[in-house]
Amino acid sequence: MMTIRKALSLDFLKPVIELEYQIELLNKMSSSYKLTIKKELSLFQQKLSHLKNDIFQSLTPLQRLHLVRQADRPTTLDYIPFILNEWIELHGDRGGTDDYALVGGIGKLNQQTIVFVGHQRGKDTKDNMIRNFGMASPGGYRKALRLMQHANRFNFPILTFIDTPGAWAGIEAEKLGQGEAIAVNLREMFSFDVPIICTILGEGGSGGALGIGIGDKILMLEYAVYTVATPEACAAILWKDSKQSLEAAEALKITSSDLKILGIIDNIVKEPEGGSQANPIKASCLLKQQLELELDYLLKISIEERKEIRYQKFRRMGKFYEG
Repeated sequence: MMTIRKALSLDFLKPVIELEYQIELLNKMSSSYKLTIKKELSLFQQKLSHLKNDIFQSLTPLQRLHLVRQADRPTTLDYIPFILNEWIELHGDRGGTDDYALVGGIGKLNQQTIVFVGHQRGKDTKDNMIRNFGMASPGGYRKALRLMQHANRFNFPILTFIDTPGAWAGIEAEKLGQGEAIAVNLREMFSFDVPIICTILGEGGSGGALGIGIGDKILMLEYAVYTVATPEACAAILWKDSKQSLEAAEALKITSSDLKILGIIDNIVKEPEGGSQANPIKASCLLKQQLELELDYLLKISIEERKEIRYQKFRRMGKFYEG
């Protein structure tokens, strides 16, 4: 069962929230006083739909970032039950730790057995403390690597789900080899023979995202963001002023449409009206359809061809020509 987390109000969503509240009041009035106002309610619903469409089509990069940081944004473990027919979560890195910020397991996408790994944010303050706000430790990346090596050994395709502000940057993480753990994952993921599909669900931040982000196909949800550094961090580094995060977000090209043009991602997965948080079940169905298409294609080509596609994809990133 999916748990819905309480959302914080965003300024750009206030007109939508206000109109939704008015529609709810009208519904209650029509029920209480047995009024026939179906026509009026229908007009309000149409107005709400147009308003949502206008707002979400004109979101700035920074607004998208704030949207995917919302508490009610679906997480990896919210999507998995609707994407996989049957599944089980697996635990531990076989080195003494089990990082709850990075989850993984085995399941079936229709009749195909797959291994999945993904970042997992918390659903409330207490859960976020356990999940470390989706920021994985070295043990988390080593757990992911263990599961992916298992998949490669038994010829199971790999699905990864990216949703993190970045890897845990604490002193303890550095002591335990955070950089090394991510680097080993990058190297090993390039070497795997099985198909790998990576999906950016919400916030894909820095090396924390890349630690499970090497794949044959990179998908991205419509309103998700993918960035080398958060706009706040970028503004603080470049201009010594985190308040310039709006400019930084524009310059970083963090949106799905920008990244598709740049060739960083392969396909954009549409989200329901109002974003995935508005209808998590529909969002899961849309993502599942795209995953099925991509996996069907990857399973039809040879291992050598898949690995060459994977290699060339990342070799092309960042290439440019000066006029």
